[in-house]
Amino acid sequence: MASWADLWLKEKALKHVVFKMQLDKNRHQQKEEEMSKPSDFSLLSDTLALQILIKLPQQNPNSLVCKKWMCLLGQLVTSIKLLDWNFLESGRLVSRFPNLTHIDLASACIDSTKNSPILLTHRLISIHLDSEFIVGNKFVCDDNLLSLEKIDRGLRVLARGCPSLRKLVLISASEDGLSCVAEECPTLQELELHDCTDFALKGIVECKNLQILKLVGCVDGFYGSVISDIGLTILANGCKRLVKIELSGCEGSYDGIRAIGQCCDMLEEITFFDHRMDAGWIAALSFCGNLKTLRLISCKKVDPSPGPIEHLGSCPTLETLHLQRCQIRDKESANALFLVCIAVRDVVIQDCWGMHNEMFAFASICRRVKFLSLEGCSLLTTDCLESVVLSWVELQQLKVVSCNNIKDSEVTPAMSTLFSALKELKWRPDTRSLLSSDLAGTGIGKKGGRFFKKTNLLHTEQLKAPFLQMQMPLPDLID
Repeated sequence: MASWADLWLKEKALKHVVFKMQLDKNRHQQKEEEMSKPSDFSLLSDTLALQILIKLPQQNPNSLVCKKWMCLLGQLVTSIKLLDWNFLESGRLVSRFPNLTHIDLASACIDSTKNSPILLTHRLISIHLDSEFIVGNKFVCDDNLLSLEKIDRGLRVLARGCPSLRKLVLISASEDGLSCVAEECPTLQELELHDCTDFALKGIVECKNLQILKLVGCVDGFYGSVISDIGLTILANGCKRLVKIELSGCEGSYDGIRAIGQCCDMLEEITFFDHRMDAGWIAALSFCGNLKTLRLISCKKVDPSPGPIEHLGSCPTLETLHLQRCQIRDKESANALFLVCIAVRDVVIQDCWGMHNEMFAFASICRRVKFLSLEGCSLLTTDCLESVVLSWVELQQLKVVSCNNIKDSEVTPAMSTLFSALKELKWRPDTRSLLSSDLAGTGIGKKGGRFFKKTNLLHTEQLKAPFLQMQMPLPDLID
Protein backbone atom coordinates (compact mmCIF):
# COMPACT_ATOMS: atom_id res chain seq x y z
CA MET A 1 0.00 0.00 0.00
CA ALA A 2 1.44 3.41 -1.06
CA SER A 3 2.38 5.87 1.66
CA TRP A 4 1.15 9.44 1.87
CA ALA A 5 4.62 10.65 0.86
CA ASP A 6 4.56 8.70 -2.40
CA LEU A 7 1.11 9.98 -3.25
CA TRP A 8 2.17 13.54 -2.57
CA LEU A 9 5.24 13.24 -4.79
CA LYS A 10 3.23 11.72 -7.62
CA GLU A 11 0.60 14.46 -7.39
CA LYS A 12 3.31 17.12 -7.44
CA ALA A 13 5.03 15.57 -10.48
CA LEU A 14 1.67 15.38 -12.30
CA LYS A 15 0.98 19.04 -11.62
CA HIS A 16 4.45 19.90 -12.95
CA VAL A 17 3.80 17.98 -16.17
CA VAL A 18 0.41 19.66 -16.64
CA PHE A 19 1.95 23.07 -16.02
CA LYS A 20 4.77 22.42 -18.56
CA MET A 21 2.28 21.27 -21.19
CA GLN A 22 0.20 24.39 -20.65
CA LEU A 23 3.35 26.53 -20.94
CA ASP A 24 4.41 24.85 -24.17
CA LYS A 25 0.90 25.32 -25.55
CA ASN A 26 0.99 29.02 -24.75
CA ARG A 27 4.38 29.40 -26.39
CA HIS A 28 3.18 27.59 -29.52
CA GLN A 29 0.11 29.80 -29.74
CA GLN A 30 2.30 32.86 -29.29
CA LYS A 31 4.58 31.75 -32.14
CA GLU A 32 1.58 31.12 -34.40
CA GLU A 33 0.28 34.58 -33.65
CA GLU A 34 3.65 36.10 -34.41
CA MET A 35 3.94 34.19 -37.66
CA SER A 36 0.42 35.11 -38.68
CA LYS A 37 1.14 38.79 -38.20
CA PRO A 38 2.44 40.46 -41.39
CA SER A 39 6.11 41.43 -41.22
CA ASP A 40 7.24 44.98 -41.75
CA PHE A 41 8.79 44.00 -45.10
CA SER A 42 5.59 42.39 -46.37
CA LEU A 43 3.69 45.61 -45.72
CA LEU A 44 5.79 47.35 -48.38
CA SER A 45 4.66 47.54 -51.98
CA ASP A 46 6.47 45.42 -54.55
CA THR A 47 8.09 48.52 -56.01
CA LEU A 48 9.57 49.65 -52.67
CA ALA A 49 10.57 46.10 -51.72
CA LEU A 50 12.32 45.67 -55.05
CA GLN A 51 14.27 48.89 -54.57
CA ILE A 52 15.49 47.60 -51.20
CA LEU A 53 16.46 44.19 -52.59
CA ILE A 54 18.47 45.84 -55.35
CA LYS A 55 20.73 47.38 -52.71
CA LEU A 56 21.57 43.98 -51.17
CA PRO A 57 24.76 42.14 -52.25
CA GLN A 58 23.86 40.17 -55.36
CA GLN A 59 26.26 37.32 -54.55
CA ASN A 60 24.10 36.25 -51.59
CA PRO A 61 21.25 33.77 -52.31
CA ASN A 62 18.55 36.28 -51.37
CA SER A 63 15.97 34.56 -53.57
CA LEU A 64 15.98 31.57 -51.17
CA VAL A 65 14.62 33.57 -48.23
CA CYS A 66 10.96 33.34 -49.25
CA LYS A 67 8.71 33.04 -52.27
CA LYS A 68 8.07 36.76 -52.42
CA TRP A 69 11.77 37.56 -52.52
CA MET A 70 12.26 34.91 -55.19
CA CYS A 71 9.52 36.44 -57.38
CA LEU A 72 10.79 39.97 -56.87
CA LEU A 73 14.43 39.14 -57.61
CA GLY A 74 13.37 37.10 -60.64
CA GLN A 75 12.06 40.32 -62.17
CA LEU A 76 15.61 41.73 -62.15
CA VAL A 77 17.05 38.95 -64.32
CA THR A 78 17.14 39.94 -67.99
CA SER A 79 19.75 37.52 -69.39
CA ILE A 80 20.07 33.78 -68.89
CA LYS A 81 21.78 30.72 -70.39
CA LEU A 82 19.45 27.73 -70.17
CA LEU A 83 20.77 24.21 -69.57
CA ASP A 84 17.53 22.24 -69.06
CA TRP A 85 14.91 22.42 -71.83
CA ASN A 86 12.18 21.03 -69.56
CA PHE A 87 12.52 24.11 -67.37
CA LEU A 88 11.42 26.15 -70.39
CA GLU A 89 8.78 23.81 -71.77
CA SER A 90 7.05 23.48 -68.37
CA GLY A 91 6.59 27.25 -68.17
CA ARG A 92 8.72 27.65 -65.05
CA LEU A 93 11.32 29.75 -66.86
CA VAL A 94 8.96 32.50 -67.99
CA SER A 95 7.10 32.55 -64.67
CA ARG A 96 10.32 32.65 -62.67
CA PHE A 97 11.97 35.31 -64.90
CA PRO A 98 9.19 37.31 -66.60
CA ASN A 99 11.43 40.15 -67.83
CA LEU A 100 13.97 38.18 -69.85
CA THR A 101 15.39 39.95 -72.91
CA HIS A 102 18.50 37.84 -73.70
CA ILE A 103 18.19 34.03 -73.77
CA ASP A 104 20.76 31.44 -74.85
CA LEU A 105 19.09 28.08 -75.53
CA ALA A 106 21.96 26.44 -77.42
CA SER A 107 23.19 24.17 -74.62
CA ALA A 108 19.66 23.13 -73.67
CA CYS A 109 18.97 21.97 -77.26
CA ILE A 110 21.61 19.23 -76.91
CA ASP A 111 20.76 16.21 -74.79
CA SER A 112 24.20 15.75 -73.25
CA THR A 113 25.39 14.11 -70.04
CA LYS A 114 25.66 17.00 -67.60
CA ASN A 115 27.56 14.89 -65.03
CA SER A 116 30.34 13.96 -67.44
CA PRO A 117 33.77 15.30 -66.43
CA ILE A 118 34.64 15.91 -70.11
CA LEU A 119 33.69 19.39 -71.30
CA LEU A 120 34.19 20.22 -74.96
CA THR A 121 34.37 23.96 -75.59
CA HIS A 122 34.01 25.34 -79.09
CA ARG A 123 33.94 28.95 -80.22
CA LEU A 124 30.20 28.61 -80.55
CA ILE A 125 29.13 26.18 -77.83
CA SER A 126 30.23 24.06 -74.85
CA ILE A 127 28.92 20.51 -74.25
CA HIS A 128 29.61 17.62 -71.89
CA LEU A 129 30.74 14.39 -73.53
CA ASP A 130 30.87 10.74 -72.58
CA SER A 131 32.01 7.60 -74.37
CA GLU A 132 28.60 7.07 -76.00
CA PHE A 133 28.13 10.65 -77.12
CA ILE A 134 30.67 10.65 -79.94
CA VAL A 135 29.49 8.88 -83.08
CA GLY A 136 31.98 8.49 -85.90
CA ASN A 137 33.81 11.75 -86.34
CA LYS A 138 31.02 13.93 -84.91
CA PHE A 139 30.69 15.20 -81.36
CA VAL A 140 27.02 16.08 -81.89
CA CYS A 141 24.85 13.71 -83.94
CA ASP A 142 21.16 13.98 -84.81
CA ASP A 143 20.16 11.68 -81.95
CA ASN A 144 21.72 14.05 -79.42
CA LEU A 145 19.68 17.04 -80.58
CA LEU A 146 16.14 17.62 -79.35
CA SER A 147 13.38 16.93 -81.83
CA LEU A 148 11.94 19.82 -83.84
CA GLU A 149 8.53 19.25 -82.24
CA LYS A 150 9.97 19.61 -78.74
CA ILE A 151 11.91 22.73 -79.72
CA ASP A 152 8.80 24.26 -81.30
CA ARG A 153 6.77 23.67 -78.11
CA GLY A 154 9.43 25.38 -76.04
CA LEU A 155 9.62 28.32 -78.43
CA ARG A 156 5.86 28.87 -78.22
CA VAL A 157 6.06 29.00 -74.42
CA LEU A 158 9.02 31.37 -74.62
CA ALA A 159 7.44 33.68 -77.20
CA ARG A 160 4.19 34.05 -75.25
CA GLY A 161 5.92 34.51 -71.91
CA CYS A 162 8.69 36.89 -73.01
CA PRO A 163 7.21 39.34 -75.54
CA SER A 164 10.07 41.80 -74.86
CA LEU A 165 12.73 39.37 -76.09
CA ARG A 166 15.64 41.10 -77.85
CA LYS A 167 18.31 38.39 -78.27
CA LEU A 168 17.92 34.65 -78.85
CA VAL A 169 20.45 31.85 -79.41
CA LEU A 170 19.03 28.58 -80.70
CA ILE A 171 19.90 25.26 -82.37
CA SER A 172 17.86 23.36 -84.98
CA ALA A 173 14.72 25.46 -85.10
CA SER A 174 11.96 24.91 -87.63
CA GLU A 175 9.99 27.43 -89.65
CA ASP A 176 6.94 27.13 -87.35
CA GLY A 177 8.89 27.73 -84.16
CA LEU A 178 10.72 30.73 -85.56
CA SER A 179 7.48 32.16 -86.96
CA CYS A 180 5.93 32.05 -83.50
CA VAL A 181 8.88 33.97 -82.07
CA ALA A 182 8.72 36.51 -84.90
CA GLU A 183 5.01 37.14 -84.32
CA GLU A 184 5.02 37.28 -80.51
CA CYS A 185 8.35 39.12 -80.03
CA PRO A 186 8.27 42.27 -82.19
CA THR A 187 11.30 43.76 -80.38
CA LEU A 188 13.67 40.91 -81.33
CA GLN A 189 16.88 42.55 -82.57
CA GLU A 190 19.59 39.87 -82.40
CA LEU A 191 19.32 36.23 -83.46
CA GLU A 192 21.87 33.41 -83.56
CA LEU A 193 20.79 30.22 -85.33
CA HIS A 194 22.86 27.02 -85.31
CA ASP A 195 22.30 24.00 -87.53
CA CYS A 196 19.80 25.95 -89.59
CA THR A 197 18.47 25.11 -93.06
CA ASP A 198 17.39 27.28 -95.98
CA PHE A 199 13.64 26.91 -95.57
CA ALA A 200 13.73 27.35 -91.80
CA LEU A 201 14.78 30.95 -92.51
CA LYS A 202 11.24 31.62 -93.75
CA GLY A 203 10.27 31.77 -90.09
CA ILE A 204 12.25 34.93 -89.39
CA VAL A 205 10.88 36.89 -92.33
CA GLU A 206 8.40 38.57 -89.95
CA CYS A 207 11.21 39.81 -87.68
CA LYS A 208 10.88 43.34 -88.94
CA ASN A 209 13.24 44.82 -86.34
CA LEU A 210 16.00 42.21 -86.62
CA GLN A 211 19.36 43.99 -86.87
CA ILE A 212 22.04 41.42 -85.95
CA LEU A 213 22.00 37.88 -87.37
CA LYS A 214 24.47 35.02 -87.02
CA LEU A 215 23.87 31.91 -89.14
CA VAL A 216 25.86 28.76 -88.33
CA GLY A 217 25.59 26.11 -91.01
CA CYS A 218 28.24 23.42 -91.33
CA VAL A 219 30.72 23.06 -88.46
CA ASP A 220 33.08 20.10 -88.63
CA GLY A 221 32.31 17.67 -85.82
CA PHE A 222 29.11 19.47 -84.78
CA TYR A 223 26.62 20.39 -87.50
CA GLY A 224 26.17 19.46 -91.13
CA SER A 225 23.32 21.69 -92.28
CA VAL A 226 23.41 23.63 -95.55
CA ILE A 227 22.65 27.32 -96.01
CA SER A 228 22.83 28.19 -99.71
CA ASP A 229 21.74 30.99 -102.02
CA ILE A 230 18.12 29.96 -101.45
CA GLY A 231 18.28 30.72 -97.76
CA LEU A 232 20.31 33.91 -98.25
CA THR A 233 17.75 35.18 -100.78
CA ILE A 234 14.85 34.40 -98.43
CA LEU A 235 16.69 36.18 -95.66
CA ALA A 236 17.46 39.23 -97.80
CA ASN A 237 13.85 39.73 -98.90
CA GLY A 238 12.50 39.42 -95.36
CA CYS A 239 15.00 41.03 -92.99
CA LYS A 240 15.70 44.32 -94.69
CA ARG A 241 16.81 46.17 -91.56
CA LEU A 242 19.89 44.05 -90.93
CA VAL A 243 22.95 45.98 -89.74
CA LYS A 244 25.33 43.09 -88.99
CA ILE A 245 25.41 39.55 -90.37
CA GLU A 246 27.81 36.66 -89.75
CA LEU A 247 27.85 33.62 -92.03
CA SER A 248 29.65 30.71 -90.38
CA GLY A 249 30.15 27.53 -92.40
CA CYS A 250 27.60 28.72 -94.97
CA GLU A 251 27.54 27.92 -98.64
CA GLY A 252 26.33 30.30 -101.32
CA SER A 253 27.69 32.29 -104.21
CA TYR A 254 27.45 35.56 -106.08
CA ASP A 255 23.63 35.45 -106.19
CA GLY A 256 23.13 35.11 -102.44
CA ILE A 257 25.54 37.88 -101.46
CA ARG A 258 24.14 40.16 -104.19
CA ALA A 259 20.60 39.65 -102.86
CA ILE A 260 21.71 40.66 -99.37
CA GLY A 261 23.52 43.71 -100.70
CA GLN A 262 20.58 44.86 -102.82
CA CYS A 263 17.83 44.33 -100.22
CA CYS A 264 19.56 45.17 -96.93
CA ASP A 265 20.31 48.85 -97.41
CA MET A 266 21.33 49.34 -93.75
CA LEU A 267 23.93 46.56 -93.73
CA GLU A 268 27.23 47.84 -92.30
CA GLU A 269 29.16 44.72 -91.27
CA ILE A 270 29.65 41.26 -92.81
CA THR A 271 31.68 38.47 -91.22
CA PHE A 272 32.59 35.26 -93.04
CA PHE A 273 33.73 32.49 -90.70
CA ASP A 274 35.07 29.34 -92.40
CA HIS A 275 32.86 30.00 -95.43
CA ARG A 276 32.09 27.43 -98.12
CA MET A 277 31.23 30.00 -100.82
CA ASP A 278 31.45 29.15 -104.50
CA ALA A 279 33.87 30.98 -106.76
CA GLY A 280 32.93 34.50 -107.79
CA TRP A 281 31.14 35.58 -104.60
CA ILE A 282 33.56 38.40 -103.82
CA ALA A 283 32.33 40.48 -106.78
CA ALA A 284 28.89 40.70 -105.13
CA LEU A 285 30.29 42.76 -102.23
CA SER A 286 30.10 45.86 -104.40
CA PHE A 287 26.28 45.73 -104.07
CA CYS A 288 26.61 46.45 -100.32
CA GLY A 289 26.39 50.19 -100.67
CA ASN A 290 26.82 51.05 -96.97
CA LEU A 291 29.26 48.32 -95.94
CA LYS A 292 31.80 49.59 -93.41
CA THR A 293 33.41 46.43 -91.97
CA LEU A 294 34.45 43.21 -93.72
CA ARG A 295 35.83 40.32 -91.66
CA LEU A 296 37.22 37.00 -92.87
CA ILE A 297 38.03 34.59 -90.03
CA SER A 298 39.40 31.04 -90.29
CA CYS A 299 38.63 30.84 -94.01
CA LYS A 300 40.48 28.15 -95.95
CA LYS A 301 40.09 30.21 -99.11
CA VAL A 302 39.03 33.68 -100.13
CA ASP A 303 37.77 33.33 -103.70
CA PRO A 304 39.71 30.98 -105.99
CA SER A 305 38.16 32.44 -109.15
CA PRO A 306 36.90 35.99 -108.61
CA GLY A 307 36.44 36.68 -112.31
CA PRO A 308 37.60 39.58 -114.50
CA ILE A 309 38.97 42.56 -112.59
CA GLU A 310 36.75 45.02 -114.48
CA HIS A 311 33.65 43.27 -113.11
CA LEU A 312 34.68 43.27 -109.46
CA GLY A 313 33.57 46.74 -108.44
CA SER A 314 34.39 48.10 -104.97
CA CYS A 315 32.88 49.06 -101.62
CA PRO A 316 33.19 52.87 -101.47
CA THR A 317 32.14 53.17 -97.80
CA LEU A 318 34.38 50.40 -96.44
CA GLU A 319 36.40 51.41 -93.37
CA THR A 320 37.80 48.18 -91.88
CA LEU A 321 39.23 45.00 -93.42
CA HIS A 322 39.99 42.27 -90.87
CA LEU A 323 41.77 39.04 -91.89
CA GLN A 324 42.36 36.51 -89.12
CA ARG A 325 43.68 32.94 -89.37
CA CYS A 326 42.89 32.81 -93.10
CA GLN A 327 44.79 31.07 -95.86
CA ILE A 328 45.90 33.70 -98.37
CA ARG A 329 47.67 31.50 -100.90
CA ASP A 330 46.18 32.53 -104.24
CA LYS A 331 47.46 35.70 -105.94
CA GLU A 332 44.31 36.26 -107.96
CA SER A 333 42.04 36.14 -104.91
CA ALA A 334 44.37 38.38 -102.87
CA ASN A 335 44.43 40.94 -105.67
CA ALA A 336 40.63 40.83 -105.99
CA LEU A 337 40.16 41.25 -102.25
CA PHE A 338 42.23 44.43 -102.04
CA LEU A 339 40.63 45.81 -105.22
CA VAL A 340 37.16 45.42 -103.73
CA CYS A 341 38.46 47.02 -100.50
CA ILE A 342 40.29 49.84 -102.26
CA ALA A 343 38.64 52.51 -100.07
CA VAL A 344 39.49 50.82 -96.75
CA ARG A 345 40.90 52.91 -93.87
CA ASP A 346 41.91 50.24 -91.31
CA VAL A 347 43.66 46.99 -92.27
CA VAL A 348 44.19 44.22 -89.70
CA ILE A 349 46.02 41.03 -90.73
CA GLN A 350 46.58 38.44 -88.01
CA ASP A 351 48.09 34.94 -88.26
CA CYS A 352 47.24 34.46 -91.95
CA TRP A 353 49.00 31.61 -93.74
CA GLY A 354 50.56 32.43 -97.10
CA MET A 355 50.70 36.20 -96.58
CA HIS A 356 54.13 36.70 -98.18
CA ASN A 357 55.56 39.70 -100.02
CA GLU A 358 53.73 39.15 -103.30
CA MET A 359 50.38 38.89 -101.55
CA PHE A 360 50.86 41.90 -99.31
CA ALA A 361 52.13 44.02 -102.20
CA PHE A 362 48.58 44.07 -103.62
CA ALA A 363 47.56 46.17 -100.59
CA SER A 364 49.49 49.15 -101.95
CA ILE A 365 46.47 49.98 -104.11
CA CYS A 366 44.55 50.96 -100.95
CA ARG A 367 45.92 54.52 -100.75
CA ARG A 368 43.54 55.72 -98.00
CA VAL A 369 44.80 53.43 -95.23
CA LYS A 370 45.29 55.20 -91.91
CA PHE A 371 45.81 52.20 -89.61
CA LEU A 372 47.76 48.99 -90.28
CA SER A 373 48.13 46.07 -87.88
CA LEU A 374 50.31 43.07 -88.76
CA GLU A 375 50.64 40.18 -86.34
CA GLY A 376 52.12 36.76 -86.95
CA CYS A 377 53.00 37.48 -90.60
CA SER A 378 56.33 35.67 -90.52
CA LEU A 379 56.81 35.64 -94.33
CA LEU A 380 56.78 39.41 -94.79
CA THR A 381 60.11 41.19 -95.08
CA THR A 382 61.16 44.73 -94.25
CA ASP A 383 61.54 45.72 -97.92
CA CYS A 384 57.94 44.78 -98.81
CA LEU A 385 56.51 46.47 -95.73
CA GLU A 386 58.43 49.64 -96.49
CA SER A 387 57.34 49.77 -100.14
CA VAL A 388 53.68 49.46 -99.13
CA VAL A 389 53.50 51.81 -96.14
CA LEU A 390 55.49 54.55 -97.88
CA SER A 391 52.82 54.60 -100.60
CA TRP A 392 50.14 55.28 -97.98
CA VAL A 393 50.45 59.01 -97.46
CA GLU A 394 47.56 59.09 -94.94
CA LEU A 395 49.01 56.41 -92.62
CA GLN A 396 48.79 57.49 -88.96
CA GLN A 397 49.03 54.29 -86.90
CA LEU A 398 51.25 51.23 -87.36
CA LYS A 399 51.43 48.02 -85.37
CA VAL A 400 53.90 45.25 -86.26
CA VAL A 401 54.13 42.30 -83.86
CA SER A 402 55.75 38.85 -84.23
CA CYS A 403 56.78 39.24 -87.86
CA ASN A 404 60.20 37.64 -87.56
CA ASN A 405 61.42 38.40 -91.08
CA ILE A 406 61.05 42.14 -90.47
CA LYS A 407 64.33 43.25 -88.89
CA ASP A 408 65.23 46.36 -86.94
CA SER A 409 68.59 46.47 -88.67
CA GLU A 410 66.93 46.71 -92.10
CA VAL A 411 64.89 49.84 -91.35
CA THR A 412 65.93 52.57 -93.81
CA PRO A 413 66.12 56.33 -93.12
CA ALA A 414 62.90 56.80 -95.10
CA MET A 415 61.16 54.30 -92.85
CA SER A 416 62.55 56.04 -89.74
CA THR A 417 61.20 59.35 -91.00
CA LEU A 418 57.77 57.74 -91.40
CA PHE A 419 57.95 56.40 -87.84
CA SER A 420 58.61 59.84 -86.44
CA ALA A 421 55.54 61.25 -88.22
CA LEU A 422 53.10 58.59 -86.97
CA LYS A 423 50.63 59.32 -84.20
CA GLU A 424 50.94 55.80 -82.80
CA LEU A 425 53.60 53.12 -83.34
CA LYS A 426 53.93 49.64 -81.87
CA TRP A 427 57.07 48.03 -83.27
CA ARG A 428 57.94 44.55 -82.03
CA PRO A 429 58.56 42.56 -85.20
CA ASP A 430 61.44 40.36 -84.11
CA THR A 431 61.02 38.48 -80.84
CA ARG A 432 64.70 37.54 -80.76
CA SER A 433 65.98 41.08 -81.02
CA LEU A 434 63.51 42.18 -78.35
CA LEU A 435 64.67 39.38 -76.05
CA SER A 436 68.32 40.31 -76.62
CA SER A 437 67.68 43.93 -75.66
CA ASP A 438 65.82 42.91 -72.51
CA LEU A 439 68.63 40.59 -71.40
CA ALA A 440 71.46 43.03 -72.10
CA GLY A 441 74.02 42.99 -69.32
CA THR A 442 72.72 39.82 -67.69
CA GLY A 443 75.25 37.47 -69.27
CA ILE A 444 72.54 35.26 -70.76
CA GLY A 445 72.61 34.58 -74.46
CA LYS A 446 76.37 34.92 -74.94
CA LYS A 447 78.35 32.22 -76.66
CA GLY A 448 81.54 30.70 -75.30
CA GLY A 449 82.91 27.83 -73.31
CA ARG A 450 82.97 29.68 -70.03
CA PHE A 451 79.16 29.89 -69.97
CA PHE A 452 78.52 26.20 -70.63
CA LYS A 453 80.09 22.97 -69.47
CA LYS A 454 80.87 20.20 -71.87
CA THR A 455 77.96 18.28 -70.39
CA ASN A 456 75.63 21.14 -71.47
CA LEU A 457 74.71 21.86 -67.82
CA LEU A 458 74.51 25.51 -66.79
CA HIS A 459 76.84 26.88 -64.11
CA THR A 460 74.99 28.05 -61.04
CA GLU A 461 77.24 31.10 -60.76
CA GLN A 462 76.39 32.29 -64.26
CA LEU A 463 72.64 32.18 -63.53
CA LYS A 464 72.79 34.16 -60.31
CA ALA A 465 73.35 37.55 -61.96
CA PRO A 466 70.02 37.99 -63.76
CA PHE A 467 68.01 37.00 -60.70
CA LEU A 468 69.97 39.41 -58.51
CA GLN A 469 69.48 42.25 -60.99
CA MET A 470 65.74 41.60 -61.12
CA GLN A 471 65.68 41.42 -57.28
CA MET A 472 63.99 38.05 -57.34
CA PRO A 473 64.72 35.04 -55.13
CA LEU A 474 67.18 32.64 -56.71
CA PRO A 475 65.50 29.26 -57.36
CA ASP A 476 67.14 26.02 -56.42
CA LEU A 477 69.48 24.94 -59.20
CA ILE A 478 70.94 21.50 -59.76
CA ASP A 479 74.71 21.35 -60.25
